[in-house]
Parts: sequence; C-alpha cells; structure tokens
Amino acid sequence: MSNLSDLVNLNLSDTTDKIIAEYIWVGGSGMDMRSKARTLSGSVKDPSDLPKWNYDGSSTGQAPGEDSEVILYPQAIFKDPFRRGNNILVMCDAYTPAGEPIPTNKRHAAAKVFSHPDVVAEVPWYGIEQEYTLLQKDVKWPVGWPIGGFPGPQGPYYCGIGADKSFGRDVVDSHYKACLYAGINISGINGEVMPGQWEFQVGPAVGISAADEIWVARYILERITEIAGVVVSFDPKPIPGDWNGAGAHCNYSTKTMREEGGYEIIKKAIDKLGLRHKEHIAAYGEGNERRLTGHHETADINTFLWGVANRGASIRVGRDTEKEGKGYFEDRRPASNMDPYIVTSMIAETTILWNP
Repeated sequence: MSNLSDLVNLNLSDTTDKIIAEYIWVGGSGMDMRSKARTLSGSVKDPSDLPKWNYDGSSTGQAPGEDSEVILYPQAIFKDPFRRGNNILVMCDAYTPAGEPIPTNKRHAAAKVFSHPDVVAEVPWYGIEQEYTLLQKDVKWPVGWPIGGFPGPQGPYYCGIGADKSFGRDVVDSHYKACLYAGINISGINGEVMPGQWEFQVGPAVGISAADEIWVARYILERITEIAGVVVSFDPKPIPGDWNGAGAHCNYSTKTMREEGGYEIIKKAIDKLGLRHKEHIAAYGEGNERRLTGHHETADINTFLWGVANRGASIRVGRDTEKEGKGYFEDRRPASNMDPYIVTSMIAETTILWNP
C-alpha cells in the first residue's frame, strides 16, 4: 500500500509541464455531482482558456440515449487538493451541442441575474452555512450512533468535544484544510446540534462565485468521505423525530444595506421576500417541509416572519445590524440540499430587481 500511496502522491511538476484538470458538473438529480479528468499541456489560470468537453448525458439522467452528448463549459477554476501541484478542479455547467443550457443547468439563469447592471451595482455578498450529516456507509445511520439505536438527547453535541459528543472531526478538518488549499473562501466549521451533523460556512463571496464555491466545497467533501469510507447526506431531515434538521442558511447583503441607512433597505428587502414566500419555499430544496415545522430552530413552512436575533424566524436580523443601522440579514429557509445557484440568484432577483 505504501507504493500505491507514493504513486498517488507523485509530484508531476518534477518531470512534466502537463497538468490534470478535473471537470466537475451537477448530474440529473440536481444533487449528484459528477467529474472526470483530462490532461492539459500546461497550467491554466482562466476558465476561458480551458477547452469545452463533453460527456454521456444518457448515463447521468440528462439526455436520451439516441442524442446523448452534453457539452461542458468551464466556469471556475480551483486548485486540486487531492492531486496538488499545478493540477486543478474545474466547475462547469452543461449545454446541448447547439449551445442551449440543459434543464438541470441552473447556473446559466443565475449568471443572467448576476450580470444585470442593477445587481452588479449592488455588489451582493453571500455567506452560506452548509449543514450536512455523516452516515455510516453500510447502514446509512449517523456516525457515532449505535446501529439501530439512538444516542442521548440533543444538548451536548453542538460545538461539542470528546469521543462521546463529536463524531467525524477528522473528515471535517480534512475538508476545512482542503477547501482553503483549493482557494474556496471557507470561513469556518462547527459541530451541529444533532450528533454526526456538521456545518461549514462559505463567504463572504460576491454574486455567482458563492454558488460555485459551495458546489466545489460539496464536491471536495464527497471526495473526502469517499476516502474515509463514510457517506455525506444533505437530506434536510435525515432522522425523523426530536432531532434537528439540516439547512443552508443564506446570509445576504447589498452595497446599500452595508452603507449608512442600510437597515431601512434591509426591511424593504425582507418585505419583498415575504410577498414571494411561497415561490422561494418551492425553490429552496426537496423535503424541506420535513424540516420547517416551527420546531428545532425553524419557522413553520407556511408562515413568514422575521425578527432580530430570532432563530425561529424565516429571516433573522442580527443584533449588530440593528444596533449599527446597516449590515446583513439571514434567510433561514433554504434546505441543506438547496441549489446555491437558484437560492442566491433568487434572493438577488427578489430584493433588487423585482418591483411588487
């Protein structure tokens, strides 16, 4: 095995200028990530310098067998923490050979929103809190839980330490460092309320880059759990009953919200979000009704309310924002399995472009 490890960790830059580019895209379910690698003649810094590529869409649920070719357009480049050296990860979106975005390509529509002059002028910042659950591979039961049984009630696990409270920290720390290596603006991690559940935060990031970074951070997490022999779940309520669900809270601000008088802009934006509550909920992740029950730090899915420092609200405004009269707010409704392209662009579209 040591020989295999030596080969895996070979430093190619000692012998060749060629690099490996791992092209990543979102599969047909909207949550399954796919990737494949190709050799390039040298280092590449800008996605526009990368070649387009294709894949068999009939094997990912994205094209019929008789017309299966789907084209990958490179959109963002990150350093590869697995192969290291000059090798890269490439976040792509998918198009037909005629250049039309395929139905599961949510990035294309998001890019239109984020390139709108009114949105560009507002420089929207996002900070996304991605919760997830680590599961034992063969039984799909959270790590640290007795198989077929339950641990003690919630309470000691949130940000907890110790072998009886914290499960999977090696995976979490590996992911943290790998994201920093890749160039993802990961801003922190913590153990969550349910044992075996964790969270990482990405941001602040501007516009569509926040969504690109969440997708690549998810990809890196799945690769690390592959190595560790555990499974990552983004289900918004992986365990029924008196256990916290998993969300992807979205912290958001615009240029005018961050300036003097921004609190009034924030309140107007929240009013707009309330008017489109049903549309946002419909786009905020599958199975979210199992999580948004009005319990376990959530608002009921059919109710829109906001408050200062209220974690049982749909929208939470921080004490500092209220005190300073400017800042950001947190949309607590998105589920852990939300598509960040949809959520980030929808928040920008509703708060900046939409006129009720």
